[in-house]
Amino acid sequence: MLPIITEEHASLAFAEIFQDVHGWRKKMIHYIKDENPEINSAIIEAANNTDLDPKAVALGAYMTYLLIEMAAKDDAGVSYDIEE
Repeated sequence: MLPIITEEHASLAFAEIFQDVHGWRKKMIHYIKDENPEINSAIIEAANNTDLDPKAVALGAYMTYLLIEMAAKDDAGVSYDIEE
């Protein structure tokens, strides 16, 4: 079962993401490539095999990953530093 994503998680994530969307997406590419290469490969595959804008598809996937990671750490009682 996935952890519950709260409004606080969303607010924190959006505050970081929308400061510099392109820079944040590039940072997440490298972060997820190191953290979970299989997920990164799946995101890239999905982004490249749709009629949608690949950067927008990747942004949504990376944002979802971040929100789930934040909620999971919160559930585990681990503080989450948005600048990790």
